[in-house]
Amino acid sequence: MNTKRYAFYSGAMAGLASLLAVIGSAAAEGRGALQPINATSHWLHGQKAGKYKRADASHTGVGLVTHAASAMFWAVPFAYWASRRAPQSLPRLLCGAAAVSAFAALFDYGVVPRRITPGWELAVSNRAVGGAFAAMAIGLAAGAWAAQRRS
Repeated sequence: MNTKRYAFYSGAMAGLASLLAVIGSAAAEGRGALQPINATSHWLHGQKAGKYKRADASHTGVGLVTHAASAMFWAVPFAYWASRRAPQSLPRLLCGAAAVSAFAALFDYGVVPRRITPGWELAVSNRAVGGAFAAMAIGLAAGAWAAQRRS
């Protein structure tokens, strides 16, 4: 199996799914849709990035690139696991993706310094952050499912 294809598909889908989840949560919580994206640039701009509501390259562009890189980063171990086995059922892929996403959440919010977390907590509730990680798991699995179908 092609690990690179799995990583690309899974990373792209995980990034998109989690991005849509935090944007939707921000809107549902009465915040600006771009705030969680801009918040991801907090490694550069500090905590005030989570309050920034407008689109610009420095906040939104950096946030999007950072988010995409993070999704691809977490897709690599999942892709390695998924691509080394015979084609798997969607429920099995979801279980593996949930494990990777749970580990990513624990790592991002329990191990790394606060300055390099996803930063979503600066713009949305903890519940919304959890929802974004759940969406990430769904995206990882959907990407692997699509990669299997291409084989």
